[in-house]
Amino acid sequence: MNEQKPFQPLKPLPNLIFMSRWLQLPLYLGLIVAQGIYVWVFWQELFHLVMATFGNADSLTHVLDAVTVEGGQRAAKPNETVLMLVVLGLIDVVMISNLLIMVIVGGYETFVSRMGLQNHPDQPEWLSSVNASVLKVKLATAIIGISSIHLLKTFINAAHYPDRVIIAQVGIHLVFLFSALAIAASDRLMPHGPSPDKPAKH
Repeated sequence: MNEQKPFQPLKPLPNLIFMSRWLQLPLYLGLIVAQGIYVWVFWQELFHLVMATFGNADSLTHVLDAVTVEGGQRAAKPNETVLMLVVLGLIDVVMISNLLIMVIVGGYETFVSRMGLQNHPDQPEWLSSVNASVLKVKLATAIIGISSIHLLKTFINAAHYPDRVIIAQVGIHLVFLFSALAIAASDRLMPHGPSPDKPAKH
């Protein structure tokens, strides 16, 4: 039987140090503002894509300029490659937005205060067992996904990039991949206490 000990009030200095975690709150609020900016950028780009499809000259110019590599040849019309690059850009915005959600929700839950989402129908599955190690693995995986989108965009435009740029991007992507594997391996090797939702075995 797991009996919970009564809460003991902290001494002034430990209480001050522990309360300092709330200094992170403005940081998470700032990330929420950044999330709103990403939503605005997403809808702007989607609007230009739709308007360019219907022949709007200004939107067409915006779309073609956005996907043209510096020093590369500008496409004359929104062909399949242009459409693919724009859609990949939109996916990139969504994946970065997902990364922001993980940092905001997971970071607040781990380092600031419990959100009390137990039994909430919309609670993310990964949040039920989140801790600093799990959060690091989730963030590393999300960064790999974002890097993959950027690498795919580079491969589509490979003819307009110098070989050293492509090699450098592949190398950076591999560094992200091996870093995520190392974080996950380290997490498996480290001892873990019982989950808050599961009582310890005796």
